[in-house]
Amino acid sequence: MRTIVHLSDLHFGKVDEELLAPLRALVINVAPDVVVVSGDLTQRAKSEQFEAARDYLDTLPGPQIIVPGNHDISLYNVFRRFFQPLDRYKRYITTDLDPIHVDDEIAVLGVNTARSLTFKDGRVNEEQVAKIREQLSGLPKHITRVVVTHHPFDLPHTEDEADLVDRAPMAMKVFAECGVDLLLAGHLHLSHSNSTADRYPISEYAALVIQAGTATSTRGRGEVNSFNVLRLETGKVEVDRYGWDVLGKQFSLIKTEKFMRSGEVWAAHTDGMFAAGI
Repeated sequence: MRTIVHLSDLHFGKVDEELLAPLRALVINVAPDVVVVSGDLTQRAKSEQFEAARDYLDTLPGPQIIVPGNHDISLYNVFRRFFQPLDRYKRYITTDLDPIHVDDEIAVLGVNTARSLTFKDGRVNEEQVAKIREQLSGLPKHITRVVVTHHPFDLPHTEDEADLVDRAPMAMKVFAECGVDLLLAGHLHLSHSNSTADRYPISEYAALVIQAGTATSTRGRGEVNSFNVLRLETGKVEVDRYGWDVLGKQFSLIKTEKFMRSGEVWAAHTDGMFAAGI
């Protein structure tokens, strides 16, 4: 079994400082095999915000798979936005915009969907998708394949379709070929887990979309600060969602969801089915 802590939308520059120490303590206690951060590390891509994010990330366990979000590109500095869009991100966080972690149970691939030509939307291109195909080709069948982006491939029904990552149908076709299992994202500041079957009807294939809320931002959009802990076995995923308890001043477990794969199709399952492995 492998454990992934999935954080998103930290927004340093607009964080609730009270949450930082309890979040760190819980993440360390979980002892994850990988920490994923799916974008928007900063509020306005300022050097001091990236420095604060870097300092905090250094206190969390590794390895870490981190991708940028649209807030990690300068908004008001036009030159920096169009000619050096992720310069500060690469200086303070990582120069690797397509990070990857592979061991004998999981493959976790980060993909940069942040673009300077749009204020908040994101996209994935054919070159990135081809690289994913190359990286996943030849991996043993039992390895759970995880793709991390900032912008989501699926949404709750209440959300604006414009928030979907651009060129998602093109990417999903390749994900089906590669057997991608999980799609982790942020951006919405809302928690959400679902199969891709309804939005992307691909014969005998459906990935599992897992959306993280904002872990530390003051911009909750009606949902408490939250993050996910994923426990993965071949063909099984358990998602624990932790939310901020205002009275207890701690992150507490608020929901557990369980999913199983049948063939190449992921779907929610009951406790009895999950335990029996059917």
